[in-house]
Amino acid sequence: MSENSWLFSVNPSSGEPIYRQIMGQIKRLIVSGQLHQGDSLPSVRQLAGELEINPMTISKAYSLLEAQELVERVRGVGMRVKSSTSQMAVQQRLKLLTPLADQLRALCGQLDIEQDQAIQWLAEQLKKDAG
Repeated sequence: MSENSWLFSVNPSSGEPIYRQIMGQIKRLIVSGQLHQGDSLPSVRQLAGELEINPMTISKAYSLLEAQELVERVRGVGMRVKSSTSQMAVQQRLKLLTPLADQLRALCGQLDIEQDQAIQWLAEQLKKDAG
């Protein structure tokens, strides 16, 4: 994956910690099929250098992904994808939407939008993309 490490980006001014931004991006790359089982992730040092962040931040993200059994550490190779989309249960994939749902819920509260209105709007948006 080292040639595709440009797919990662972080927003330091975001309210979300950088390690979680990286975790979310890796999870989405796995689910979307851009990363496959056995694909290597960029080294901690390489990715930290490219994103200009502390290597411990990358290490933390990788360790948490490893604990979730999405990636594995291979001696002499580094981190590689352990799970593929087909191996992830629907509930596991839906859980990846939680940060977006939290943001949407907060925005609805700030904009004084009722839950029923938001659900109807989201259903319409999802239908647009499907059709």
